[in-house]
Amino acid sequence: MGYVFLAGAIACEVVATLCLRASEGFSRLGFATVVVVGYVAAFVLLSLTLTRGVQLGVAYGIWAAVGVAAVAVLSIPLFGEGLTGTQVGGLVLVVLGVVALEVGGTS
Repeated sequence: MGYVFLAGAIACEVVATLCLRASEGFSRLGFATVVVVGYVAAFVLLSLTLTRGVQLGVAYGIWAAVGVAAVAVLSIPLFGEGLTGTQVGGLVLVVLGVVALEVGGTS
């Protein structure tokens, strides 16, 4: 169940971060509201993740890595941003680092 809460935390954080960009410096109230609610929900769900036995280092690593990758990829169609080859390589390394954390915790 901990990983279900973690997935929810990631989803909330990604939506909040994308809305942060869309809020245009908090000048668009609807998006700004989603930012605040989304980040609060993300931290509540992350806390519930930890109470279900998921280790902090693993949970935070997955949360951060998946969040960064999702925001970077979703920013391409939503905001017309791009990724260089170096940035794509960096995202791959971040994901591999999280996989190493997860695998290392089970051995």
